[in-house]
Amino acid sequence: MAHAYTPGLKVTKKTIVRKERKLPLKGNVLVKVGDEVEPDTIVAKTELPGDVQTINLAGKLGIMPDEVKDFILKKEGDPVEKDEVIAETKGLFGRFLKTQIKSPVKGTIETVSPITGQLIIREPPIPVQIDAYIKGKIVEVIENEGVIVETVATFVQGIFGIGGETKGVIRRIVDKPSDPVTPDVIDDSLKGAIGIGGSIVTKEALDKAVKVGMSALVVGGIDDMDLKKFLGYEIGVAITGNEQKGITLIITEGFGKMNMSNKAFKLLTDSEGKHASVNGATQIRAGVMRPEVIIPLEGETGEDIEIKEARGLEVGDLVRIIRAPYFGYIGKVVELPPELQKIETEAKVRVLVVETDNGERITLPRANVEIIEE
Repeated sequence: MAHAYTPGLKVTKKTIVRKERKLPLKGNVLVKVGDEVEPDTIVAKTELPGDVQTINLAGKLGIMPDEVKDFILKKEGDPVEKDEVIAETKGLFGRFLKTQIKSPVKGTIETVSPITGQLIIREPPIPVQIDAYIKGKIVEVIENEGVIVETVATFVQGIFGIGGETKGVIRRIVDKPSDPVTPDVIDDSLKGAIGIGGSIVTKEALDKAVKVGMSALVVGGIDDMDLKKFLGYEIGVAITGNEQKGITLIITEGFGKMNMSNKAFKLLTDSEGKHASVNGATQIRAGVMRPEVIIPLEGETGEDIEIKEARGLEVGDLVRIIRAPYFGYIGKVVELPPELQKIETEAKVRVLVVETDNGERITLPRANVEIIEE
């Protein structure tokens, strides 16, 4: 009998985390296998080609394209400064009524075409560096491209997030997973911190978190209208992570007021004072990526960590519902009917029955849940 494997969110006290850190173009790897790295350690660097600026010299000078070579003051490969004269006409009596063409940017003369009469200036290359992101050890070098960093860590994934990679010290800002995050629990002492909240965060609290300079905020839920107001636009659900709002936000449960799961809250608040790396990037389709909190465990090894094989859903599994109208609900699988059942769309699919914390039983397609991995 076939089993549907339902990948799930990890909420784990101790696991092995591996992160691939790759350059966008080939370059230089600066570390070797076995090196210990900090989150800010630069592990690889490269240079992206600078932008190009095209100048129609023939048109600007009023000459034929094949005459450009007689008026240009630079040759291919020469450096130029911004506003430096790169071509000019001889003018009347050598000095008067000259037409001069100045470089709009600093760069290098890349090509001069006698066919089109155009000159191309390449701006200086753009340096790109990638850091290790997490504290750990280099376990693999990808030649000229990057590395894989490994660490033993507490690892908590969220269901949705905004903002990219950041780092900070874990700080508990509420007493219970049911407590909301409001402006009054945020102060200047949280600058650079990763705040652990409870059931919901308000738009006003997010604004204050940005104002005091918090690195990140991890909380159970957020009202979708508050999120829209904070961002200034309605966010798509497919890919996030490039938002430039001054903070990374990780939602662990769903939209609306939703208590953070007891396990996630305990794992995160028990780590208060520890350094962590977080990333709000979320990708639902075509290669799932979840927002994450990684808290390296100092001095721990992975020798006692059991590697779990992928398996199908089983009765007793803790799951989170990931589709409306029950998005974010958590419960236990109590039934896995073997026969196909018709749903609202008239399609026949395999279903399961989930019992929530309040005792409600919900029947829904198996594709609408994900396992919360222990």
